[in-house]
Amino acid sequence: WSFEIFTIDKLPEYKSAVNEELKESFSGRDGFLYDLLRYHLGWTDQYGQTQDALVDIRFQSMLALCAADLMSGDIEPALPIAAAVQLICDFMDVHGEVQAGRVGSDVERPTIWWIWGPAQAINAGDGLHALARSAMMRLSTRSIEPSKILESVRLLDNTCLTLCEGQYIDLTFQDQVMIRSSDYVEMVSKKSGSLSGCSAKLGALVSGSSRDACAAIEEFGIKLGIAWQLKRDVDGLWGDLGNGITPDNLLNKKKTLPLIHALETGSTAVKREITGIYMKRVLEPSDISRVLELLDEVDAKSNALQVIDGILDEAGKSMLSCGVDSAKTDELIDWVIGNN
Repeated sequence: WSFEIFTIDKLPEYKSAVNEELKESFSGRDGFLYDLLRYHLGWTDQYGQTQDALVDIRFQSMLALCAADLMSGDIEPALPIAAAVQLICDFMDVHGEVQAGRVGSDVERPTIWWIWGPAQAINAGDGLHALARSAMMRLSTRSIEPSKILESVRLLDNTCLTLCEGQYIDLTFQDQVMIRSSDYVEMVSKKSGSLSGCSAKLGALVSGSSRDACAAIEEFGIKLGIAWQLKRDVDGLWGDLGNGITPDNLLNKKKTLPLIHALETGSTAVKREITGIYMKRVLEPSDISRVLELLDEVDAKSNALQVIDGILDEAGKSMLSCGVDSAKTDELIDWVIGNN
């Protein structure tokens, strides 16, 4: 796989290339564990029958290829990284499904734990993590120097630890009434920004970019990952139709940036009412509608969007510092924030 310098039109080709690399990672691996992993990736149904489907490649994975293409015009060296990052996303998903008790929906297949139980799901998640490290070792098939392979694996391992740190903080936030916006953004940086930053940096690294360029692209990836999650926060509250009636809102009471802003800046009455609603055991649709009314009183949505815009401006400046055309950066940002 080799392309001219990055354009957004190449993304379907990127996805096909990562799917092929993922299949190589599974080559020769048979048995029940791998049946579960293939099921999670969408390659088989729960009975082991082959499905004609491509893995839904995450933007975090694609950033490795975007960085490689932007810096060298060749994504081939970065394919093992993209596959590894995809598997890390899946590892976090499988464990997250157990933690959150997600069972799937009418438009999604049942989760691993719902079919085979939480113990097997935890084991499957661990298997995906191990497989991600194995996928990274395929960098040796791309004539990457051993020192760069070691550096790449070390960065991925450290990133996984950072992800777990972010997940720990996120879980502790569920038991806290008052959270500072700065602490929340720091948690998002660990839980979301770290992996997208790692992916972008490694894509640049194996493409022969300078240390300064790698650092700038890593910063871009971190900022993009933070902005992506904060945009999900907004969409999770207001939904595509703007009414806030989304599954996430009805099934959990996570404290996201708009809510934290209201608790930081709202009147005593606003704070008291929001806290009272979130103390309820189960939220009703009417509770969600009322929370949105309270958030509107303190302009929580517009505040969150302003924060996102500021972070994206910083991301764009990072890419400019290593010579990437601003139009291409904007194109990539629009794809991630607009379609993910």
